[in-house]
Amino acid sequence: MSLTLYGIATSRAARCLWALEELGVAYTHVPTNFMGENKESGYLAINPNGRVPALEHDGFCLHESMAINLYLARQFGAGGLQPDTEAGAAEAMQWSFWAMTGCEKPLLNALFHRLGLRGFEKSEAKVQEQLNDLDAPFKVLDATVAQRPFLVGDRFSIADLNVASVLQWAVTSKLNLEAYPNLAKWLSDCLARPARKKVGEMQRAA
Repeated sequence: MSLTLYGIATSRAARCLWALEELGVAYTHVPTNFMGENKESGYLAINPNGRVPALEHDGFCLHESMAINLYLARQFGAGGLQPDTEAGAAEAMQWSFWAMTGCEKPLLNALFHRLGLRGFEKSEAKVQEQLNDLDAPFKVLDATVAQRPFLVGDRFSIADLNVASVLQWAVTSKLNLEAYPNLAKWLSDCLARPARKKVGEMQRAA
């Protein structure tokens, strides 16, 4: 079997690396950056969009980090990352899309305003504006994990991994999560997993 992930660990490829480490499957990591390597012809043959990450599995190519993770869980995660039922798999997709559409943009904006990156004004007030935008989805997640320790089923799954991989930017941005104690504990537990820590080591070494 040939399984290759393209993308540097400090990009959205991090969530795919996390999934691969959780699954314990053998893979090759090609740390393709998004500052030129992603526009080379060899990489464009894998992902014509010229973005990272991308996955190549026995000649099959796939891009978009959430799609990659859902595919990996389905292919290799039976009894582990993949939910046990079709309903559970649908819930995992639901939570993954929820995180991307409702949380990722304001979380990244908060990070950029916190650090003054990419032309964003360095402003605590702007950071708070983003947290205000996150209040509604954060309340939904906080209420969900108040009732059960995992988003789908009775164990950590790709649903938890995908959502936590987006919400980790709340930690990087040093957002105040005191109003969402259940969310904060759930996120801390997810990010403390050995597979996630290994990805963190990759990021620090990059």
